Amino acid sequence: MSSLISDVRFSVLDRSRTREGHTDAQALRDTVRLAQDLERLGYHRFWVSEHHGVPGVAGSAPTVLAAAVAAATGTIRVGTGGVMLPNHRPLVVAEQFGVLESLFPGRIDMGLGRSVGFTGGVRKALGHGKDDADDFAGQLDELLGWFRGTSPTGVRARPSEGLTVPPFVLAMGEGAEIAARAGLPMVIGDLRDRERMRRGVDTYRARFRPSPWAAEPYVVVSGTVAVAADAAKARRILVPEAWSMAYSRTHGSFPPLAPAERVEALAMTERERGFYETGLAGQLAGTPEQVAAELEAVLKETGAQEVLVTTSTYDRTALLDSYRGLADIFGGAA
Repeated sequence: MSSLISDVRFSVLDRSRTREGHTDAQALRDTVRLAQDLERLGYHRFWVSEHHGVPGVAGSAPTVLAAAVAAATGTIRVGTGGVMLPNHRPLVVAEQFGVLESLFPGRIDMGLGRSVGFTGGVRKALGHGKDDADDFAGQLDELLGWFRGTSPTGVRARPSEGLTVPPFVLAMGEGAEIAARAGLPMVIGDLRDRERMRRGVDTYRARFRPSPWAAEPYVVVSGTVAVAADAAKARRILVPEAWSMAYSRTHGSFPPLAPAERVEALAMTERERGFYETGLAGQLAGTPEQVAAELEAVLKETGAQEVLVTTSTYDRTALLDSYRGLADIFGGAA
């Protein structure tokens, strides 16, 4: 194990992906169980996501799910990757994280994104439009103000005011500049587009302003990582998600994950095959030695302090084995 890898934290974002033949409830229980397993393997934090109206994703209420994860674990940090701030009033978000931090002190993270609903129908149901993301910086400032007691409304956020819940900005598009100006840690993906990632990291570090939340830049790089005994097995871990993404691009709906063997037997159109192969390309997947070499290259390029792994697949045993293999690479618990 290189000193570069051993000096970096490794964490996981699980999106509670549903699987063919399994319920949404099972996907949520799988997420909680995975958090328990990863705690034993020595991962630093475990985050959950926010998606609305997506057939293949059960994780629609991240602070609720984070509470269940935190209650089922004891040491791993728990948070969101992320709460999509344009969908919510900042006061309500502050109150939710204040409750989480009060119940699980010192273990809660507040990952925040600027995305709005996946489709026009979802945005309408949420009562928000695409333009609501344009004021993310202002929404972020208002949210953090509730913890510091600086709201001009005279209202006090309870139990949030005075608590410290580490905030992170999910950097999509201009997110790197927003994170830098706010002086917050930044999460940036994905590992397949390393040039774009490097540009975002460089922008963030160059424009970072120290804040009460972070004295210096903190970079988390995120993406899919799959570890297996051989490269072919690692690639098969990627197959269900790659097909789900390809299907969504060609049919307009995001389906539950299918078993790899069924996907590999499909007769795909040329367009479907193109999106599918693109989804498989460039991921950090292979043997422990191959993945360690790729991780070291990423860390040298970005200087990141943390890696947030976002792998999803149908086979839960293969997924856990992959996370176990990655823990062996970074020196996690036995």
